[in-house]
Parts: sequence; structure tokens; C-alpha cells
Amino acid sequence: MELSKNFDPQQSEKKWYQHWLDKKYFNSKPDDRKPYAVVIPPPNVTGVLHMGHTLNETVQDILVRKARMSGFNACWVPGSDHASIATEAKVVQMLEKEKGIKKADLSREEFLKYAFEWKDKYGGIIYSQIARLGCSVDWDRVSFTMDDHYYKAVISVFTDLYDKGLIYRGARMINWDPKAKTALSDEEVEYKELTGKLYYVKYFVKDSAEGEHITIATQRPETIMGDTAVCVNPTDERYAHLKGKKVIVPLVNREIPVIFDEYVDPTFGTGALKVTPAHDINDYNLGLKHSLPIIDTLNDDGTLSAAAQVFVGMDRFAARKASVEKLQADGVLVKEEEYQTRTGYSQRNPDTVIEPRISTQWFVSMKDLAEPALKEVTGGNIKIHPGDKFLATYKHWLENVKDWCISRQLWWGQRIPAWYDKDGKFVVAATEADAKAKYTAQYGADAELKQDEDVLDTWFSSWLWPIEVFNGITQPDNEEINYYYPTSVLVTGQDIIFFWVARMVMAGMQYKHEKPFSDVYFTGMVRDKQGRKMSKQLGNSPDLLELIDKYGADAVRFGIMISSPAGNDLLFDDSSLDQGRMFGNKLWNALKLVKMFEQRQATIPDSNNTSFAIDWFGSRLNEVKAEVEKLYGQFRLSEALKTIYSLIWDDFCNWYLEWVKPGFEQPIDAAVYKQTVTFFEELVHLLHPFMPFLTEEIYHLLQDRTDDLCVRQGTPATEPSAEILEAGKLLQQVITGIRDARTKNQLKPKDTIELFIETGNKKSFEAIQSILGKQVNAESIAFTDSAVANTIVVAVEKDKFFIKSHQEIDTVALKAELLKDLEYQQGFLNSVLKKLSNERFVQNAKPEVVAIEQKKQADAEARIKTIQESLATL
Repeated sequence: MELSKNFDPQQSEKKWYQHWLDKKYFNSKPDDRKPYAVVIPPPNVTGVLHMGHTLNETVQDILVRKARMSGFNACWVPGSDHASIATEAKVVQMLEKEKGIKKADLSREEFLKYAFEWKDKYGGIIYSQIARLGCSVDWDRVSFTMDDHYYKAVISVFTDLYDKGLIYRGARMINWDPKAKTALSDEEVEYKELTGKLYYVKYFVKDSAEGEHITIATQRPETIMGDTAVCVNPTDERYAHLKGKKVIVPLVNREIPVIFDEYVDPTFGTGALKVTPAHDINDYNLGLKHSLPIIDTLNDDGTLSAAAQVFVGMDRFAARKASVEKLQADGVLVKEEEYQTRTGYSQRNPDTVIEPRISTQWFVSMKDLAEPALKEVTGGNIKIHPGDKFLATYKHWLENVKDWCISRQLWWGQRIPAWYDKDGKFVVAATEADAKAKYTAQYGADAELKQDEDVLDTWFSSWLWPIEVFNGITQPDNEEINYYYPTSVLVTGQDIIFFWVARMVMAGMQYKHEKPFSDVYFTGMVRDKQGRKMSKQLGNSPDLLELIDKYGADAVRFGIMISSPAGNDLLFDDSSLDQGRMFGNKLWNALKLVKMFEQRQATIPDSNNTSFAIDWFGSRLNEVKAEVEKLYGQFRLSEALKTIYSLIWDDFCNWYLEWVKPGFEQPIDAAVYKQTVTFFEELVHLLHPFMPFLTEEIYHLLQDRTDDLCVRQGTPATEPSAEILEAGKLLQQVITGIRDARTKNQLKPKDTIELFIETGNKKSFEAIQSILGKQVNAESIAFTDSAVANTIVVAVEKDKFFIKSHQEIDTVALKAELLKDLEYQQGFLNSVLKKLSNERFVQNAKPEVVAIEQKKQADAEARIKTIQESLATL
């Protein structure tokens, strides 16, 4: 079979992914093996894979494939969440654009029918992308947070926590998204530093002479109509005479009291604060303390309400402009100033400024839930990677936890199981029948009950993910939850540490009395070359499928992993994908060379040439296998890939294959060929979790076989020979040094040389002499105790190599080259001596660091001596 010039990823990807599915390699059932369970962070059902997802799914697939090839029963559960805010917005948009229907014209049941149709049409896109990437998920286990069993689990947890007193309903100042018309939790608000304006406005004192007034600075003049007091500090003598007085609210001419509270900083601004309890959390708290009325001047869509009296129905930002113009016209606007402000935006609608709003909502009391979740991590039962970066963030969140607002004013999601009578009395129950029975028992009468219109926060469903994907809530103690839980590792983004990670730990401790996972691996943020976060708005997030079509899935996986140290942000560049494609072609060319060996096998008496190459690469392979295993344990996957990459590109392709390659039209020993194939199989086994398609293809092309690489079990590393590794390192250095010298002196590769070696350790060259001669095209190698005249001299550490050529040497050019090298070596030596003469460095540096510098000194001095001797012989 003739191999193509380069690896064809398109054909290979389809073939092998379908083959793996047909063989059910990704399917998992409980058995007597140790489980390795991973639950995919459920992407929004509305979404497509962006580069952050790509990194996340690739990391998970690497870990799962490695576990599967290491004897574990690997189970990777895919799925998606219903994304209540985002999905409802998409469905509303679709209905208005495509069907001319407004949500307000539909019943809840009619709207949900359209929502499920939309989900069935678009919800599978992300799954097809996960498959294209090569992810080895168990497709028989796809979960969705609105599945029947999952819906029941969420409702069950709500009723349970309510019965335990951990869920309550009350009027609180919450974050309101006017675009989505729903409440948000504190964690769903993202703050931006912006340049805003501060407006200084006169509030006239009632019944005062000569226009006495208080000047107040506000950034939100559109809320002036909701003012119910002006507050000053009781120690501020400027305002002491206003005790018991009232001032007039501009725009609406309403009287409000002047109140006194130490909350106000007399040195900030004018020292006077307008109090608007309906629209600011601090004002709200002041209002409660001083029994102030609450005037809500905003509608749920961000327009001004009738309570505002002016600009009714106008958008809040248009009303701000109109308010400023009216204040100016009324002569009460003193001045405007620019200032830096921190403004909250909706995470789900990034262009929407959040409104603080008093609203009756449902909350989870978090303190008691947070305490065990904090202990699991601080006690080391759950390990965070990289811990030095994210452990403090996790602790900060849980040590400063606030109650969680879980009600959303939407239809798409799990409907809150609270049931109300016409007077507002309510009970909490999973079903209407249970609610009626509970109501009768609680209130001693029957009544017509209506269910709460709101749904639960999407995170209130996804915090149960590692439990309910195995039906752990709806079917406690079933075989699967007892086998797979706790899961092995969670791979997720750093931006949802509290949204999801901490809450899953809370749910796990509450309902399983056990952590949900043993390790948490946080991936970094994927940014573009300019360091910007990738987003649709900036247009800097590439299309994953287009990248796979262009480069192949393996190259995409390689490209994103090679530049992705654990937890650190990575700058994504197409060049890393090119590197992945080139690496694939390097392996493909190595395969073609080995297949050429296959046609030229013969039985050849053992030679020192090939036996050393085999011994050396065997040791190098075992050295790397042990190192990679250690890196996996530390979740340093990028470093593991780089280590494997170097082993394959440098050690196998550039050195080993060159050392065992027979001469032109010469045969290769059958035993050497067989061992080379074995080495190649070990290499693709190491690389498979990172580049599954290419490696499976090569594995099957190396020889006819019935097994598959993706389930082949690995063999543990054996102890490498330090002596052989050192000899191999010496061989590489000498070959490189002599080749460089040949190039500098314009000796063509086909020109033979005589090589003389001056060394204090002839034994070190015994095993490598044959390969050395072949690699540098030396017709003879001899040892010498002194310099050889009229030769090119190469120094490798303390050894010297004299190259005698049959071609005439340009001594003038050689002398110039030697002098240039001498100048460089002397400069290098001076820099090393300067460092070693620094007492602070010698005293404070680790002994091994000082030893490295001392070795640099010795090597440089030896090279300088060799150059000087070479110059003397010319």
C-alpha cells in the first residue's frame, strides 16, 4: 500500500471515530475495574463550541483517553444545560422574527412548546462539534438539565431545602436585568470601570429665606423622582441647623426630610446624600433604618413608571438626558464633572446595565451550605490545580458568601414549586396534589391554588450535575451513583469557580455527604494575539469547524494544548495549529521511512551500530514515559505534550531513525526493524490522548492487527540506563559539532574525512564510534594524545576532535572563524566569572545553580584552550 504524501485528516477522522463508536469503546458500565468518571461542564444548549470550550473539551478527552488506556473504566458524560435566560431570549427573538408572534400573546404551554422545538432543532449543534474534535464521550449518557428525571431532581432539592429552612422567600434589593426582565444573582453581574458624569443639583430648603439649599452630587439624575430623604452626617456642623427641616425634590417638587446618619462621609463630595431606597442597596438599608417610604420609579423593562411623575414611559438613559436638560432649565443644575465609576452589567446580556431593585424573590441561605464546601478544599480532600492561583479565589468566595437569589422571571426552566391562594398564602410542594394536601393540613381549609410563575436559576439545576447525571437524586443509592460517584476530576474555566464549582461541592456534601470530585483542573482564558478575550462582538473567535476542516482535529488539539500551561491564559495563534500539522506530517514521513525499511529486511549479524541506537532509544523512551506519567499526575498537560513532541521529533525522527537507517539500497536487520516498529507503537501510544486520529491511523499501518490503539493498555516504564543516556547525549553533541564545522568549512556531506579524537576517556566512545563514523562520513577514526596539524578542530566539553579533509582547507577563513569563536568564548567566560565573583549570588543561590555556573566556566576555559591550540597549529 502506497502512503499519501501527507496525512489526510478528513478521511481518517470520519473513519476512526465511527469505528470507535461501532466498537462501543466510549461506553461505560459499572464493573470490577476502578472507575474514572468525568462529567462535561454542560455548555448552553444555545451555543456552539468556542475556543475556550475547545481547550476545555480537549483537556478532558486527554485525561479520559489516558485513563482508558491505563486500565480504568473511563466514563465521560456529555450533556448541556437549558440556559434559561439565553435560550428564552433566542426563542423570543425567533418567534418575533420568523412568526411575528410576541411572547405576551402566548400561554406558558404554547411558549414552552416552541422552546422545546427550538432546542430540538439547534441543541444538537454543539454535540456534533464535540464529536468532530474527537471527544470520547459516552453518547448513550447524554444528559440535559430539562430531562424529566433531572427536572424532578431539581424540584425535589428545592422542596427539601425549603423544608430544612435553607430556602426562603422575601423582598430584598436584587440585581435586575431590564432586557431579560429577570432577577440575577450577585455572581451574574460583571463590573466594568467606566468614565461617568457626576451632576451637582440644588435641593432647596423648605420655608427658608434667600434660597437656602443643599447641593447634592448624583450620577443618576433620572432617579431623583424616587428620593425620599436627604442624609447628612450628625457631626457635620454645616448642616446641623437643618435638623427637623425638609427640602424640595427637584423635578417633582415633593417635600422630603433631612435625616442624620454616620453612614455619610462628610469629606466626600458635598457631604450630603440623596436617599433613593428603591434604586440603591445602601439607600435601601438607610431607608429601612429610618423608616423611609419606597418609591419605585422604574418599570421592569427599564422605562420610567407612573410613580416617577415625569418622563413616564421613557427609557432610563433617555430620561437621564431629559432630567439633566430640565434641571438646567429650572436653574438647579450647578455643574457636571467626569469621574471614574464601577458599573454592573448583566453577564447574560453584556450590553445591559443592571438595575438595583426591590423585589420579592426566592433565596438560598448559603452560610450553612458553604462551610462544609470550604472545608473539603482547605482540608485537601479536593485538590485545585493550579492551587497557588485559584485556591485563594475559592476561599474568598465561600468566606464572604451571600444568599443566592434563585428565582427568575422567565418561563423556560424548572418552575418554582410554590402554590398560592388568592390572598398570597403559599405552600411548597413538588406537585399540585401534594400542595393541596399540604395547604389543607397547614391552613385547615381547601382553596384554589396557583403555581408560582417564576422558574429557577439555571445554576440551581447544574449544581446537581455530577449527582443527577447518574440519577443520584431521583434514585438514591442506585448502582451507577454508588460506582461512579465521586467523579475523578472536573475540568472547567476559572470564571465559574463560584457559579458552579463551589455550588457543586455544596450540593455533593448536602446530598451525598461526599465531595463530587477529587481534583479540579482550571483551564486558562483563551485570548487572541493582542491579548483580548475572544468574543463574538470582537469577531476574533475563529470557527472551530473551519479550523478542523483546514488543519485537522489533531492539529487543532495540538495547537491549543502546546500553548496552554495549566491555569494560565493563552494567546491563540493559527501558527500553533500549523505546528501541529507539521508535526503530523513529520510522523507521517517517519512512517513512510519505516515502511520502506519493511521492504528491505534481512538477517544481519549484530553490529555495535544498531545495538547502541536501540539501547539508547529504549532508555530515552522509558525516561520520557516516567516523566510524562509524573506530569499527568500534576495536570501539567502542556508540558507532557512538549515532552512527547521532543521525544518524537528530536530523539526518534532526527536521531534514532538516522542511526539505524541503512545505507543507500542496503538492507536493514529484521530484528532492528521489528524493534523500530515496537518503538513507534509505544510513541503513538504516548501521543494518542493528544492526537487520537493520526496515532490510530499509524498504529494500524505499522502492521496488520485486530486490536485498536485507543483501548490498548500501556506498560509501565522501566529504569533507564544513565550511562547509555549520557553516551547518547555525547554522541549527539559530537555529531552536531562536527557537522557544524564541516558546514563552516564548506565540506560537502559526501566528502569523507579522517577523524582524530583527543580524550581522557576512550571507553566512552567504544559504543558510539560506529554510529559517529557513519553520521559524519568519516572513513577512519583514531585516537590521539596531541593536536593534529592542519586540521579543523572541534571542542566538545573537554574532548577535542581533529578533522582531516582530503579537500584543501582555506586556512585564512579558518583562522578568521577561530578568532571569532575565541572572542565569543572569552566574552561568555567573562560573564560567567562576573556572576561567580558576586558574593551575594554564591551565598544565596542554590548549590546546584552555582555548580552549573562553575561547569560553564570549566567548559568555556577548555574550549578557549582548544581554539588557542588550533590557532597555533595553523
